[in-house]
Amino acid sequence: MSVWPRSTRPEHGGDVSVAGVSLAETAARFDTPVYVLDEDEVRERCRTYRTAFPEADVVYAAKAFLCRAMVHWVQEEGLGLDVCSAGELTLAVTTGFPPERIVLHGNAKSPEDLETAVRLGVGRIVVDSTSELARLAAIVPRGSRQRVMLRVVPGVAAGGHAKVRTGTEDQKFGLSITDGSAQHAVARTLDQPRLELVGLHCHIGSQITSVKPYVAAVRRLIGLMARIREQYGVELPQLNIGGGHGIAYRPGEAVLDVRVLAGRVLAELHEGCGRAKLAVPRLTIEPGRAVVGPAGVCVYRVLSVKRTGSHTFVAVDGGMSDNPRPALYGVRYTPRLIGRHSTAAPRLVTVVGRHCEAGDVLAEEVPLPEDVHPGDLLAVPVAGAYHLSMASGYNLVGRPPVVAVKDGTARTLVRRESLDDMNRRDIGL
Repeated sequence: MSVWPRSTRPEHGGDVSVAGVSLAETAARFDTPVYVLDEDEVRERCRTYRTAFPEADVVYAAKAFLCRAMVHWVQEEGLGLDVCSAGELTLAVTTGFPPERIVLHGNAKSPEDLETAVRLGVGRIVVDSTSELARLAAIVPRGSRQRVMLRVVPGVAAGGHAKVRTGTEDQKFGLSITDGSAQHAVARTLDQPRLELVGLHCHIGSQITSVKPYVAAVRRLIGLMARIREQYGVELPQLNIGGGHGIAYRPGEAVLDVRVLAGRVLAELHEGCGRAKLAVPRLTIEPGRAVVGPAGVCVYRVLSVKRTGSHTFVAVDGGMSDNPRPALYGVRYTPRLIGRHSTAAPRLVTVVGRHCEAGDVLAEEVPLPEDVHPGDLLAVPVAGAYHLSMASGYNLVGRPPVVAVKDGTARTLVRRESLDDMNRRDIGL
């Protein structure tokens, strides 16, 4: 159970508990599908980052998972918050999170995103294009200045899938160093009296399990900072190297060691700045998945078992509407039978969802007891990140609730989306 929350325990009769709470009882109480989130695991992972990077700004990437309780946990553990929309920003601020500790970024921010960020006073806005510079400068009130960073493409290839590699040329994010776009944006920003350029930002990808790409990115951004000083006489005081820290979804998969990352990145930062005779900028990192992903479990109920030729399909009451990641990235999970003990031999099966898509597959060729049948419960670990946040209303199947577990107690953080919730949005008659 190496990929489950640390508090996970096998229980009598084949059940599993997380933080002292039975998953089978949670399914009975809250129905299925249901996301279960270990609060202490989230908090411990926040502390791991604070310990590894004591002098840096650790900013939680809200896109991985956000709700009001998560906002409180992150704030209480001393992390900042990284948001990508007016919606995420407004939820955080109305929950009480200090706007000056919030970073807004995104490759195509809407006018509402920018106006909300300026109005609420976010600490930093990461600018992704030169056209955004003019729009943002026009929004900032006369006599005030908005702190901004420029998202730079360092030309570093990293990430667990082609669709999550964002540090290379020819993709939608950032300003290229190679073609001069980044340097041009620096000049444009310095010419805007209502914008204060405080640093550079990069995000090279997601599900990265090696430290080397981060070291390479730091080296290249220090080189750009040195050229900016030489050309404009400006030393930028901040450097944000993003997140994308890899976690294990299945036993034996590689993970990014946060302590090793901290040691290598900080060493490169100090040595590189020393060589360039630059003041060491304040570092910012943006972990999201690595904070909340391993703290979550999703529990489903089996609806049918179908044997077709050499394949066995186990269909559950959720699928790509609550977890689109297998369909998007080919991610593989390790479901486990819970709630009863089985002595049957394991058999390779494919766990599929309930939706009208051949690609609605949650786990391919995974071992489950041969006697798995309708009514059984399956639990899928590492379900805390990019599940609810990417969930959809496909087939008008409501999104599952999120239940926090701590010290033997379960409580609802986000309630289940009902048919009434969805019907009220449809006003066409």
